[in-house]
Amino acid sequence: MRTSNITRSTNETKINLSLALDGTGKHEIATGNGFFDHMLVQIAVHGKFDITIYCTGDMEVDCHHTVEDVGIVLGQAFAEAIGDKRGISRYGSVLLPMDESLALASCDISGRSHLSFDAKFTSSRVGEFDTELVKEFFLAFTRAAAVTLHIKLLESENTHHAIECIFKAAGRALSKACHWDRTVGGEIPSTKGIL
Repeated sequence: MRTSNITRSTNETKINLSLALDGTGKHEIATGNGFFDHMLVQIAVHGKFDITIYCTGDMEVDCHHTVEDVGIVLGQAFAEAIGDKRGISRYGSVLLPMDESLALASCDISGRSHLSFDAKFTSSRVGEFDTELVKEFFLAFTRAAAVTLHIKLLESENTHHAIECIFKAAGRALSKACHWDRTVGGEIPSTKGIL
C-alpha cells in the first residue's frame, strides 16, 4: 500500500494528514476554509486518492498559512507514499472542461520541483478564499512533492468554476502519473535509472 501519515505543528498551523494513493476518493477534510476544503475534495475524488486532512490555523490573520502549509504537508505525503517510483507511469496530462472553464494540468513525477502556473482569475476572492492562494498551494505542493506541474487556465469566466477546474485537472493528472504501469515492469521509468 502506498500510504503516508504526517503530522506537522508550527506556531501558525497544526496539521494531521493521511494519504493513500491507491484509494477510491474517500475524504475527510477540515481546514477552516470551506472553499479550500471543497477544492481539496476535488483532488481526492478526481485523483481517486483517499485523503484525510485536519488543520487548525491562524485564520484570524488570513488563509495564507493554512493553504501553504497544507500544500507542503500534502506534497510531503505524496513523496513519501510514491516511494522510489518503481513501476509508475511517471507522466500524466489532462485537459479538463467545467462549463465555460477549460484547464490543462500536466505533471512529471521527476524528483525535480517545478511549477508553471498560467491562470488569471476575474475575482480576487471566492467566499473567504483569496484566489492568489491557488498558485501558493500548488507551489508549496510541487516543492514538497518534488514533482513538475504545469497548469494553464485556457478559458474561464466564473472564478469558482475556473479554480475548481484547475483542482480537478491537477488531481486527475497526478493520478495518471502515479498509476501503476504494467509496461514499465516494476522498473524506474527513467534512462538514468533513478528519479
